[in-house]
Amino acid sequence: MARQSAVRGGTGTNWLMDPDIPFSRNIILHLLLAVFVVFWIVMAISPTDRIQWLMENLLVVAAFFTLLFTYKAFRFSNLSYLLIFLFLCAHTFAAHYTYQNTPVDQWLKASFQLQRSYFDRVVHFLFGLLLTYPLRELLTRAAGLRNFWSYGIPVMTMLGCSALFENVEMGAALVAGQAGADYLGLQGDVFDTQKDMSLGFTGALLSMITLAIILRKTKRTTPTRS
Repeated sequence: MARQSAVRGGTGTNWLMDPDIPFSRNIILHLLLAVFVVFWIVMAISPTDRIQWLMENLLVVAAFFTLLFTYKAFRFSNLSYLLIFLFLCAHTFAAHYTYQNTPVDQWLKASFQLQRSYFDRVVHFLFGLLLTYPLRELLTRAAGLRNFWSYGIPVMTMLGCSALFENVEMGAALVAGQAGADYLGLQGDVFDTQKDMSLGFTGALLSMITLAIILRKTKRTTPTRS
């Protein structure tokens, strides 16, 4: 039934939430894919630091092709693809300028006499805020998580992913010398790693709390069938 309603057009909710929309009819996914490819190509032209750009985009390319090649095996809802799209755009934007020199950071430094860049902190927060929902969708549909575990395990998994990424950054810094140190982006803060992980965790927690509230309110307002 869900597939039939999606094919016929369905409601706006179906177009966002229904994972069974055929790719040929999924206008939203077509648009997201086209916009991201164009945006990535534009951001690939003359980046501030080509080596850092390459290092930052390894995960972007890996994520893109993973989603592409697993599309038939597991199809996310358009809401999840939208959240993934927003995160990848934020990361791709920062990769073009380097996380220490985005236009946002240049404006903040000029306006408020700040010493460090903060866009990297924003993206770590967005990592948890935007990607926890797609992870929950994967775990609830593929692993059958329910109730509290469908919220708690995604949050803990995102915290683990944040820790894993920080270790990957450390490894890159050790292998790549000065380029790796620039990629690490501590900017003189000895607690940078802990703060980045905390922001990812906070974003994930906020995402799941918000979702739980929305689903509870939706359940209360949905009329029961006699």
